[in-house]
Amino acid sequence: MRLDVVSIFPGYLAPLDLSLIGKARRDGLLDLHVHDLRDFTTDRHRTVDDSPFGGGAGMVMKPEPWAAALDHVVQDGTTDDAPVPHLLVPGPGGVPFTQAMAHALAAEPWLAFACGRYEGLDERVYDHAAERMPLTVVSLGDYVLNGGEVAVLAMVEAVGRLLPGVVGNAESLVEESHEGGLLEYPVYTRPASWDDSGTVREVPPVLLSGDHAAIAAWRHEQRVARTAARRPDLAAASATVAGLDDLDVRVAVPADAAELLVLQRACWMQEGRISGSWHIPPLEEALEDVVRGLGEWTTWVARVPSTDGSGRLVGSVRGRVRPDDASVWETGRLMVAADLQGRGLGRALLELGEAGAPQSVSTLWINTGRVSEANIRRYRRAGYRLVPGEGAFPGTVDLTKPRR
Repeated sequence: MRLDVVSIFPGYLAPLDLSLIGKARRDGLLDLHVHDLRDFTTDRHRTVDDSPFGGGAGMVMKPEPWAAALDHVVQDGTTDDAPVPHLLVPGPGGVPFTQAMAHALAAEPWLAFACGRYEGLDERVYDHAAERMPLTVVSLGDYVLNGGEVAVLAMVEAVGRLLPGVVGNAESLVEESHEGGLLEYPVYTRPASWDDSGTVREVPPVLLSGDHAAIAAWRHEQRVARTAARRPDLAAASATVAGLDDLDVRVAVPADAAELLVLQRACWMQEGRISGSWHIPPLEEALEDVVRGLGEWTTWVARVPSTDGSGRLVGSVRGRVRPDDASVWETGRLMVAADLQGRGLGRALLELGEAGAPQSVSTLWINTGRVSEANIRRYRRAGYRLVPGEGAFPGTVDLTKPRR
């Protein structure tokens, strides 16, 4: 994996030479390039910031150095396997960084990071970058840092350790906190009985029993209990999803558009990577396009239940009668949050989308990328068959099945 980081404090990234990440760099598993933003300035003072238009406190990072730096990153690292990087910009107003996102990013060949400072980047930098590469603004949490370097250190370590060969014992990655939506179970080592200044503290007997099935069951119980006690928000999201019964499902309204936009960008990022093209409607749409789509399609959203109805949006699907043929029902934008995939939610949403078709419909239709083999298999299992030739969009295939 190649990583490029642009910062006005390149020395801040020195810790990436330490520990397992440093070893991964030396072993060639991580190809890290750190760029000094000031090298892309044109004045003798190497100026990277200026006062904000409209007044206000602080300084804003200038667009010209950033545009030059990002263009250099793209030109310097382009290969046939990765024509452009996925640009990540740390910011408190971004998409929350999660373990599921770390896994998705670990599957990409090239990531770039833009470390902002002061009051942030001139907004036009985002427009410039988005026209050249996939762009995601990412937040570590609901707080503000002095700059993006700390966030980049955290994200690089979270992503890098998931690469094959970085962590010596790959099994240690399986039951960590946030894997499978749960926190990690308690761990113990020798001595089995510890005299803590007069208080004897024992290791749970099950861990000394040698009964591996009992140990596995105990550890799972501890993960569930710890998650419920410390992170009840995760406990709700990690519940097994056999369908839609445990979720709040309703027709989407414009207020859902922002979260739908985030979810669709996350879900279609993998397809863009394997197809070698980022010119995919779900990745190119703006917020106003998503809002307009809510008026043209019936869109259903699935949320984790909450007392105020604002629980996390974890899935969606939409459907409509084809505008030029009332006998065809189009289903699209089927998407499930990464940490809930593989639990039956996608299948249930597909069935929900199909069930919305009126009685006049005789054919169900869906479209997916030609290289999306997993999606094609999934739809074939649901009874769809490939339509010969090019799909409705370049690089796609259409699948249909008769309405029963």
